[in-house]
Amino acid sequence: MFIFSKYTPTATKRSLTVLLKRFYASSGGVPPFTKETANSKVKKAQNLWNTKDPYKVVNAYTKDSIWRNRDKFFTGHDSIIKFLKDKWSKELDYRLRKELFSWTDNKIAVEFWYEYHDHQKQASILVCTLSVLRRALVKDGVDVDDVEVPI
Repeated sequence: MFIFSKYTPTATKRSLTVLLKRFYASSGGVPPFTKETANSKVKKAQNLWNTKDPYKVVNAYTKDSIWRNRDKFFTGHDSIIKFLKDKWSKELDYRLRKELFSWTDNKIAVEFWYEYHDHQKQASILVCTLSVLRRALVKDGVDVDDVEVPI
């Protein structure tokens, strides 16, 4: 991740922006999606979440991301990290599975389910929730924002 300051020369910013665009385009990380790139993105997200490392997970989202979990909203990396730490401290042996449900050139619909148990060894499974995963490039095309919207 590159962080530009007001002292970073404009030419450097432009060069890095071009490199990042090429990287994301070649890795299938940005639209337009094909079946292969959409499926790859879904599996990368699955693997990232299964690390159960809130710092790794949150870095896949922009700093101003807004998340919703039931009736609560979380904005920004700090609140998302706190949410994930709390979640995974209660949901032990958390395991997520995501499958590609459908896609268009700029949207991916995923079916996901996860299982875990609590401290009393009570198992829980959340099954087959659909969400739309949109990828949107902001202003200058450097920052990439992932937004999961339950449907």
